[in-house]
Amino acid sequence: MTEPKKDVIRETDAEAVRLAKTLIRSARFGALAAIEPGTGAPLASRVGVATDIDGAPLILISMLSAHTGALLADPRCSLLLGEPGKGDPLAHPRISLACRALRLERGTADQIRAERRYLNRNPKAKLYAGLGDFSFFRLEPERASLNGGFGKAFLLDRGDFIAGAAFVEEFAGGEQAALDHMNADHRDALALYARHFGRAEGGDWIATGFDPDGMDLAAPDATCRIFFPRPLQSARELRSALVEMAKAGRAAEQDR
Repeated sequence: MTEPKKDVIRETDAEAVRLAKTLIRSARFGALAAIEPGTGAPLASRVGVATDIDGAPLILISMLSAHTGALLADPRCSLLLGEPGKGDPLAHPRISLACRALRLERGTADQIRAERRYLNRNPKAKLYAGLGDFSFFRLEPERASLNGGFGKAFLLDRGDFIAGAAFVEEFAGGEQAALDHMNADHRDALALYARHFGRAEGGDWIATGFDPDGMDLAAPDATCRIFFPRPLQSARELRSALVEMAKAGRAAEQDR
């Protein structure tokens, strides 16, 4: 008598959701797989990545590339995120997002916000972002497959890692001003956040994005995802959350 097949998918818990959000928010690049027109064959390419305020991936791609034509013909795609570290690359966490690609029309509020956030994360892309043959796409996730390492497989729904639409408009209005203020006047606090909450080395950190769950920091060759102690219920809570975290970080370092 054969034994019943073991279900290798674990129940999604808070730790899995946090890991998924970290992988998505921390990504600087990913492997995009689209469907090749005419053949139906998978077509994979590396793309630069940022995220919208709600966590949806943003990409900037040339209209001359094969994968752009594939997305315009069939928006179904998959995005693999997660950087391998030392040792076996399969031992490191990664997430595969099943998405539909949406081209953002130049000059719309969604495109302007996407461009701002993408260039905050990928400043070197300013060299070609304004060229006529480049377009921003928002990848609308439908579900995700998370592999947290050997024996740690999860299936996630969109709602597990994408924030509600209401937060996007509220945060978008004041986000860049808050980023500019922190980067101009509080680089010491950003280094503290990275060091204490992100366990990250170095001190040359800038803030590239705020969202209801936390903040994204970047250094010349690294990124760092920092979560707030609790999710923000409105953009007005951002300042108090940053102050609270700075106080907690300084107190912890003084006690060492």
